[in-house]
Amino acid sequence: MSPAASSPFGLLSIGPQTYPKLHMGYEHKAKTFLGFTHNRFEGVGCQGSGGNILIKPFIGADAGQCVLTKSLESAGAGFYKVAFTNHIKVNIAVNNNTGTEHYTFPENSKRGFYIDLSHTLSNKFVAEEHQLQNNGISGWIDSRTTCNAGTYRIYYALKFNVPVQISTLNNHQLLAGTGAAQVQLNIAFSSVDVAHAQAALNTNGFDAVAASSQISWNNVLGRISVKGDPAREKLFYSLLYRTVQSPYLVSEKDGSYRTTDGSLQHTTGEIYNGWAIWDNYRTQLPLLAMLYPEKYKYMVNSIAQMYKYGKKDYATQHEPSNTVRTEHAIVVLLDAYRKGFEVDFKSITDSLVAEVDRLDFKTPDKALESSYDTWALSQILSITGKTELAAKYKQKALAYKSYWNKDFKDLTKPDVDRVSARGMYQGTIWQYRWLVPFDNKGLMELMGGEEGYLKELNRFFDDDYYNHANEPDIQAPLMFNATSQPWRSQYLVQKYAVDTVVQYYFNDNSRGIDPFVDVIYQNKPDTYIRTMDDDAGAMSAWYIFAATGIFPACTGWPVYYLSVPLFNEVAINTGKNKFAIKVANYAPNHRYIQSATLNGKALNRNWLTHEEISKGGTLMITASDKPNKLWGTKDQWISNIDMQ
Repeated sequence: MSPAASSPFGLLSIGPQTYPKLHMGYEHKAKTFLGFTHNRFEGVGCQGSGGNILIKPFIGADAGQCVLTKSLESAGAGFYKVAFTNHIKVNIAVNNNTGTEHYTFPENSKRGFYIDLSHTLSNKFVAEEHQLQNNGISGWIDSRTTCNAGTYRIYYALKFNVPVQISTLNNHQLLAGTGAAQVQLNIAFSSVDVAHAQAALNTNGFDAVAASSQISWNNVLGRISVKGDPAREKLFYSLLYRTVQSPYLVSEKDGSYRTTDGSLQHTTGEIYNGWAIWDNYRTQLPLLAMLYPEKYKYMVNSIAQMYKYGKKDYATQHEPSNTVRTEHAIVVLLDAYRKGFEVDFKSITDSLVAEVDRLDFKTPDKALESSYDTWALSQILSITGKTELAAKYKQKALAYKSYWNKDFKDLTKPDVDRVSARGMYQGTIWQYRWLVPFDNKGLMELMGGEEGYLKELNRFFDDDYYNHANEPDIQAPLMFNATSQPWRSQYLVQKYAVDTVVQYYFNDNSRGIDPFVDVIYQNKPDTYIRTMDDDAGAMSAWYIFAATGIFPACTGWPVYYLSVPLFNEVAINTGKNKFAIKVANYAPNHRYIQSATLNGKALNRNWLTHEEISKGGTLMITASDKPNKLWGTKDQWISNIDMQ
């Protein structure tokens, strides 16, 4: 995680670069700071992403000899503060795509700033051009995207509020000397051009920017309110804060934006970029759809536009911001459509078909993931009236059964609990075998019916094969909802949200090496399982859904499974209709739904629709420490490939 000053869905994220570092360029235990960088992706792989424009304040004659050792540190939504043992102090605040950095230097010292325009956290620097101006710098920087898959460009403008003497160390490193003890540096980012970055640049100080940022954050975080244990409330909002760091708003107020082919275009709405869809298509994006529909409609349009201007599984060579990967975008578009968002399928159908025709089925994990996308295409083709083509891709999606029987049925093979066995990505046979969310009914049949399904699902959790350190099986705790034992899912959702758990799997080894034994979600810097990232809000959003007691049943269908919230009360308020969830007989150990009512009427099913939540109303859940084994076993929602 990162303590960087940031703004909701903003490109600019100003935070510390430490030695040593973790994926965000920061390690809380580290004392040595290399300076401050100005963008980062919230907890993604390949050793992190972003880290442009390193600025290091220094005293003395040589920037390299000035060691910044942390003495005091504090941070909150929109701001970051740190003090060093050499008495340099730094206060940073960000709102939208502009920020301020206030530096206080000790008296009677030579002062300056080392500026590295070629710095990145871990990915390759490509090129940059800059211009020196009166007490400032502006220009652009090209860097490789996450995992060095593509290239993105940022435009920037920065300006000091005091006279500085800027000299060039080499092509990409500068020194800015000053005689002032108090220095304010203002900086702005744009995805469009330098002129827009310069226009966004302001002269506001730390207090003004921090106050504006607090308003922005309260507006975003205030979409959902929770009432309960104060410590749990703080954790909830810390994780919601993580969830809304991306995607990034890359269009300007005048509607101009850069597409994934680098061309300049205009919109009457908003355009977003910075995707990690493989990671967060089942958690973070559905959460944004629920809480921020007025923004999500533009995010959905932005995803659809990639099919028009250029879309790669990871990234193109002309991204308007840092990005990670876009697999399963087709599932997201189907999900959005079914939740009432407008999607122009007709204009991109050929591109959707071409993408599915290129899908990889070669490894066991890819076979199931590609089947999910193929199913989504068949559904979209049916929606758009292409019945014959829809039937063709439905049959192709159904072929998942042969792949499943080949690789996932036999659990006696010695590699079934080995991470990345058989060429799979960061998961085991045990973990990937559940990834058929579009046809739970068919998956159950492959296991010999409900009895066999329950036997294997119980073994999966009882023997701690489940892995919350990565995404392949994060839907598995919900899967008892498709059986006669939904109470098991009610228990498991809370278990992985709040209990001490055993986790054997990491992205770098197989089962049995130094298990993690702790609570996964904690409100402290050193949290999560070893090798576990937040993955652009994917894991934080999992907790948010668990805490509210409603969880997406299958991305692509507008349905949510129910469990007992982690709070006495939860209220979702998008500005139109308020949906309240209240818990009667609440207690920390009351994890089972005894009964429920929706708007005063008895609710015996264990699911709600997106429309029911969007309309507003009140869900009353009566909790108990013992399961009601009959509740939720009638009128069940179980995904089925034949559903339309």
